[in-house]
Amino acid sequence: MPLLIQNRRLDCITSTAELFDKYPHLQENARKFSSMPLVDVDPKDLLYVHQREFAATTPADNCVSVIGSGDATTCHLVVLRHTGSGAVCLAHCDGSSTWSEVPLLVKAVTSLTDISKEGRLELHLAGGFNDESKTSLKLSLNILAAFQKIKEDIYLETCCITEMNDIVVDGNPRPIVYGIGVNVKTGEVFPSSFTHKGPAEELRSARTFTGGQMADTYDSSRGRVQIGPCKWSPNLDIAFWLSQDDNTILKYLSTSPMAEPPHFVRHMKTTIQFLLEHPNSDSLFPGGQPQFYHRTASGDWERAV
Repeated sequence: MPLLIQNRRLDCITSTAELFDKYPHLQENARKFSSMPLVDVDPKDLLYVHQREFAATTPADNCVSVIGSGDATTCHLVVLRHTGSGAVCLAHCDGSSTWSEVPLLVKAVTSLTDISKEGRLELHLAGGFNDESKTSLKLSLNILAAFQKIKEDIYLETCCITEMNDIVVDGNPRPIVYGIGVNVKTGEVFPSSFTHKGPAEELRSARTFTGGQMADTYDSSRGRVQIGPCKWSPNLDIAFWLSQDDNTILKYLSTSPMAEPPHFVRHMKTTIQFLLEHPNSDSLFPGGQPQFYHRTASGDWERAV
């Protein structure tokens, strides 16, 4: 079934400009969304989703109140929620495999929803900007097209993407909204920024850096984060990047060098250092088993042994 906007089927579109021209209320909603103040999420309530990850849960979850993700420049943040069950999924998509990723997100929500529940699937999109290479635009169109192919009816509610998420700062275009959160109890979606990106931030970043595909990182029935097992081989050549200046790293390791958040270079170097310290991924996953993390009584994520 189609992607629906105000209960009308979305026709085939060739640009986001065409989308916003046809549905001016999406423009207005995007302006309102991007002008909302950033919400500061308590790390003790948060489940953070990294690039090429998704997580899904329900309002009954006692371990997670907010799913969030940030640092998206050309990447898009996708929230899909069933209004009846309250089941919700958030994904951080970078265009690596959009057509196979979108069905995973739909399945994550529908598998947590009783089929007898009334309600509908609502979609919220944020991310991208008017980047020179048009990476954001391509991803916007691919995500919309992939949801068009889903058999379930999906209602597009928020569409703060590409040109509607663009601002020019010092002559350079950049995103207005870099991160979002969704309240799993109420379904509210809001712009946010995050300082805490655990558990296992370096490991999860290394997984993405070495080509890991979209992964479901949360088991809501057990309230635990699951990572891996990941696979990478020793690559000492990456040590080269540790001696490079910021501009070189931005130029070659970013899709949007002029729009990255200020901690991007530090983050990349930390990830590379982690890979050099753990050249063989097998050592991090004894017996080929994933790493599991559960939330302690104090609200921190702790590795389950």
